[in-house]
Amino acid sequence: IPKLSTFKRMIPLILRSSVIGTWIGALPGVGGSIAAFIAYDSAKKTVKNPTRPFGEGAYEGVIAPEVANNAGIGGALIPLLTLGIPGDAVTAVMIGAFMVHGLRPGPLLMTQSADLFWLIIALSVVANVIFLFIGLATTHYAPKLLSVKNEYLMPIVAILCVVGSYAINNSVFDVIVMMLTGVVGYFMKKTGFPIGPTIIGIVLGPMADSGMRRATMISNGDVLGTFAGRPIAIIITVFAILQILDQFPRIKNAKKQLIANIFQSKRS
Repeated sequence: IPKLSTFKRMIPLILRSSVIGTWIGALPGVGGSIAAFIAYDSAKKTVKNPTRPFGEGAYEGVIAPEVANNAGIGGALIPLLTLGIPGDAVTAVMIGAFMVHGLRPGPLLMTQSADLFWLIIALSVVANVIFLFIGLATTHYAPKLLSVKNEYLMPIVAILCVVGSYAINNSVFDVIVMMLTGVVGYFMKKTGFPIGPTIIGIVLGPMADSGMRRATMISNGDVLGTFAGRPIAIIITVFAILQILDQFPRIKNAKKQLIANIFQSKRS
């Protein structure tokens, strides 16, 4: 169990990762894994004095993705209960369970079955409280899993990777793609190329392409004109551009210098 001082220090990171997890979890089809990658990358960029270097057991590197992953589960319920759209695989199963019992998730669920809607919300809160006690009870034993030697752990992981990739489409080609991807990931790690954004791009790429085609058909080919007339699209585009520009070293240094000048002026 962490000390109270350590917990207080992590509160801003916990809140920020919770917002990231909820926001990403609410996007249909994205899931908690993407939220975990984004939260970890955000923590790596924003935490100035981590408990130890990232990648070497920093508390922040564990807290951020786990908090975002858990928050993504609750976020996935937002499109499920409000629009009837599954946020991830779990909520897709829940939609099937609702339909079996004659219920249709969506806007009408809150009016026709308000008691069930609030019951789901209440059970989500209770489940998180129970998970807290389960986590505290297993804290002493869970770290012992880290003592398993890589000689025993890696073959198990390799077997699960092969079985999982084959089971998706029952195709050996998927297994070959998995192995080649592993080789590419190995060289990316050796050369210092970030793997997290690449994984996010691979997962979100087909969704972005499908959304772009749909937007093109809806706007009759005038995508830019349609986007320019919608404030939400403009805000998202601006944030995306700022995020891309923030990766350039000159802009990073200029931002750090600006922040330092602001703090210095406040102190003076």
